Amino acid sequence: MDLKHPFQTSFSTQVDREILILEAHGADGTIGYSESVAGRDPFYSEETVSTTAVMLKELLVPMLIGTTIDHPDEVSQLFAPIRRNNMAISAIEGAMWDMYAKQRGASLSIAFGGTKSQVQVGVSIGLQPTDAALLEKVSAAVDAGFKRIKMKVKPGRDVDMIRAVRREFPDVLLMVDANSAYTLDDIPLLQRFDEFNLMMIEQPLAHDDIIDHAVLQKAISTPVCLDESIHSSADARKAIALGACQIINIKTGRVGGLTAAKKLHDLCAEHGIPVWCGGMLETGIGRAHNIAMSTLPNFVLPGDTAPSANYWHEDIVTPEITMNRGVIDVPTAPGIGYDINQEALDRFTQSMEIWPANGAAYPSTLSDKEPLHVS
Repeated sequence: MDLKHPFQTSFSTQVDREILILEAHGADGTIGYSESVAGRDPFYSEETVSTTAVMLKELLVPMLIGTTIDHPDEVSQLFAPIRRNNMAISAIEGAMWDMYAKQRGASLSIAFGGTKSQVQVGVSIGLQPTDAALLEKVSAAVDAGFKRIKMKVKPGRDVDMIRAVRREFPDVLLMVDANSAYTLDDIPLLQRFDEFNLMMIEQPLAHDDIIDHAVLQKAISTPVCLDESIHSSADARKAIALGACQIINIKTGRVGGLTAAKKLHDLCAEHGIPVWCGGMLETGIGRAHNIAMSTLPNFVLPGDTAPSANYWHEDIVTPEITMNRGVIDVPTAPGIGYDINQEALDRFTQSMEIWPANGAAYPSTLSDKEPLHVS
C-alpha cells in the first residue's frame, strides 16, 4: 500500500508498506483479523516481512492448527519456548483476540479489559527537508486538533529545528523521536533539548540499550522514553530499576502481542511509569488493535493512532478510522469494531496462503487480482 506522503526517520524513508494480514477462521465461522507490523527491511527490528512469513509458514501456524484455544492468553503460552520473533507471534495472537471478542459479542477493548470510551490521538511527523516544511506540517496537525506532536530528529536535524517549532508553538505538547540516532558522546547536545519543555525524547540511544539510557537520563531533565529496547516486561522491569526511562512506548508487535502488552502495562502502572501506544504505519486493522489496547487505564499519554486518512489514500477497513479534535471514539461493535473493506483488500493483495484444518498450505499468487476466500 502506498503512503500518501513519504515518512522519513533517522534510518530510512518509507513511501509504501508491504504488509502481512492474517485471517483466522474459527470452527463456528467467526473470522479474526490481524496485521504484522514487520517492515520490508530490518531497520526498526531484526524481523522483516520475509522472515515473519517464514516463521508463520514453517513453525507458528503448524503449531497452532488444530489446537483448541479457550482464551487468547494461551497463544503466548503455546509459543513461550520460541525466542523473540515477537512480531510474528503478535500477528497470530491478534487474530485470536479479534475472534475471541467476536464470538462473545464484545468489542475488543471490552474483551481485553479496557476502561475508556475515547482515546486521545497524537501524530508522528517524519523528518522534513526544511524547517519551513516542518512548521507547515506541525501547523496543520495543531489545526486538526491532535493532542500531541511527535517529530523525528537525528544529528544535524535537531536543536535548531526544535527551537523553530517551539518558537511558533510555545504551548503545544511536543516530543521528539530519535530512533537510536545518538550516543553518549552526544550528551552535551541532548542537554540542550532541556530548554524546549519536551514531553519526552524517545529512544535517543542504541536500539538494544538500557544501561546507557540510565546514564543519559541522569544527565538531562527531559524524560527519556524507551521504545526499541523494550521487548518484554522483564526488559521494562530492568530499565525502571536502573532509572533508564520515565516513560515507555508499548507496541504490540514489538512485545509479542496484546497479552504481553497488558502485562507490560500493568508493570508500568505499578511503578508509576506512564505508557502510550506507538505506531508502525499500520492499516486500519492494526490501528484498531492499537485503539483497543489504548483503552487500558495507564495509557495516559496520546498515542500514534492517527486517522486512516493521515497515511493512506484508501484503507482496508470500513468505515475508515476518523477522529474529532484529537479524540477517537472507541468502537463498540464486536471484535476490532470495523468491517473489512473486502474489495480494497482483494485489490491490494499480491499473494495468499491458506492453511485448512489439516495444516497443509495452499499458496497462490494473485497476479490476476482474483480474490480467494477460505471455505
